[in-house]
Amino acid sequence: MSGTLNKVMLIGHLGDEVKMHYFEGGGCVGRFPLATNETYTNRQTNERISNTEWHNIVVRNKGAEICEKYLSKGDKVYIEGRLKTRKWLDDKGNERYSTEIQCTDFTFLTTKKESGQNSQVSVSPQEPVANQNQQVDQPKQDDNDDLPF
Repeated sequence: MSGTLNKVMLIGHLGDEVKMHYFEGGGCVGRFPLATNETYTNRQTNERISNTEWHNIVVRNKGAEICEKYLSKGDKVYIEGRLKTRKWLDDKGNERYSTEIQCTDFTFLTTKKESGQNSQVSVSPQEPVANQNQQVDQPKQDDNDDLPF
């Protein structure tokens, strides 16, 4: 295999509101922390152990504006993107690093504003603004499906 792959898929809860930063040229960036949880049972002590991992999510332009409008702290969201590590100098002149998820696609799994409707909104922020439509999937009325489980 000659190619490489940098892809991240996460399902988690927002740890804070979406923070927006607007640029002079009209672009914008939204940033928010996302928490994912891992729970397992320690085989030796039979104790349930839960670990939370925090991820820094970065969404650009129209996708950022949609996230700011519809997402709030605690909402569950599916994020797809790629890893990007940034380097900068802190106040004392030390080199610092930060790893972020550059979001290329997201789906709202639950939002506080629409929690009673159990809806999902899926958006690809990389698409041109003219082709970027929000789609809301309504739950199916018929529970008789042909799934084997």
